[in-house]
Amino acid sequence: MLFERLELRLAAGEMLQVSGPNGSGKTSLLRLLAGLMQPSAGEIRLNAQPLSGQRAELARNLVWIGHAAGIKGLLTAEENLAWLCALHRPAPREAIWQALAAVGLRGFEDVPCHTLSAGQQRRVALARLYLDGPPLWILDEPFTALDKQAVAQLEQHLAQHCARGGLVVLTTHHLLSVKPAGYRELDLGQRTL
Repeated sequence: MLFERLELRLAAGEMLQVSGPNGSGKTSLLRLLAGLMQPSAGEIRLNAQPLSGQRAELARNLVWIGHAAGIKGLLTAEENLAWLCALHRPAPREAIWQALAAVGLRGFEDVPCHTLSAGQQRRVALARLYLDGPPLWILDEPFTALDKQAVAQLEQHLAQHCARGGLVVLTTHHLLSVKPAGYRELDLGQRTL
């Protein structure tokens, strides 16, 4: 049992940081919220309706970036973003190039991702957050492999997303310097099971 009697509500404009020691269920909780796992008991709701009946709605409104970058090494940065966007919301080439520029990858649009550093691969994945996309972002350790400048930029971008009415749920061992007005923390290590 990772956790029980867990109840929380999230609204537009909020950020929930899920923290706790390794093995406390952070990634499992995010996977449950993203619809990638089913709870063994209880229910997850989206807009007051059971999530199980709203898979298409969740997919349209969600960006999930897991602990791994989730990109294909043989594809270029541009091809990876085009492929990921095509699953739900195709993006024009100019928007993809702007997103890559926003994460510091101008000039790397046509470079196969297997030749990029771990930090650059993470930036390719995070470039999805700079496209006109879904309001719900679920991010598992998004700061992994990023340098200080990229961390500061991502923190600012997450706060701006919340200020525009977006919703962010993330796990990180990183201490956030920039927190939106609707910031909350759930420490799974502090829960009594």
